[in-house]
Amino acid sequence: MAKRIDGKAIAADVIGKVTAASAALKAEKDVVPGLAVVIVGDDPASHTYVAAKGRRAKECGFHSVQVTLPAETSQAELEQVVRELNDDPTIHGILVQLPLPAHLDEFPVIQLIRPEKDVDGLSIVNAGKLALGDTKTGLISCTPAGAMVLIRSIHGSDLSGLDAVVIGRSNLFGKPMGQLLLQANATVTMAHSRTADLPEICRRADILIAATGRAEMVKADWVKPGATVIDVGITRIPAPERGEGKTRLIGDVDYAAVEKVAGAITPVPGGVGPMTITMLMANTMIAACRDNGVTVPDF
Repeated sequence: MAKRIDGKAIAADVIGKVTAASAALKAEKDVVPGLAVVIVGDDPASHTYVAAKGRRAKECGFHSVQVTLPAETSQAELEQVVRELNDDPTIHGILVQLPLPAHLDEFPVIQLIRPEKDVDGLSIVNAGKLALGDTKTGLISCTPAGAMVLIRSIHGSDLSGLDAVVIGRSNLFGKPMGQLLLQANATVTMAHSRTADLPEICRRADILIAATGRAEMVKADWVKPGATVIDVGITRIPAPERGEGKTRLIGDVDYAAVEKVAGAITPVPGGVGPMTITMLMANTMIAACRDNGVTVPDF
């Protein structure tokens, strides 16, 4: 039976380090890390995520700002808000909650955020730095950064000699995940919907990462015995056994079957999910330290 990788416990450990670093920055420089989250419209899921980010920021001792804009906000108005946050010295991290309403173009908004404040790691500058192996001055997209912390909890920081397969090639997760694995010396295969004989490729992986958005696509016979399996997917399905109208979350991996084969596996929920907001806090702390010439902690 596979070891269950407890994302909640690992996230709590990282948050403890962030909170300590925040207190140290306040004591040394009289600076409080500042995180601003911009949300446009009234999408309930987005507001739930933003509220969770705000709560966690305050737990870390951060200066937390939420800018809530009406759904009819224009492109120019949204971009002006980002410019003002760029110029605010008390704000070290800026996040624009996605998706935006359909009439807004998210790409120029994200690129307008100064790279040193781009705590989501989505700017062309930060993506380019990661591609070049520069993790000392860039900021890394939160979910792949969090997945990498989970992988290190099993394999350490040097993945030399290990084969890694990433299913999914999105700019948000798949591509940066592959680059992080390469930098840790893994041999990386990027697989996707056009990959021929995907199950056979997955069976080679010592580290298998699924980010497809297809519920329980990865079956037990896709997994090499003893492999580490990281499930990034999340799908909500009906759960009538819990009561009328109830739902539950499942991932891209058939957990019940795969845990009998794998060496270690992340559950859904409770695996990669808790790490995403956690690494947002870590990125904000990193940005604040860099802005104040303080040694960046190792998260």
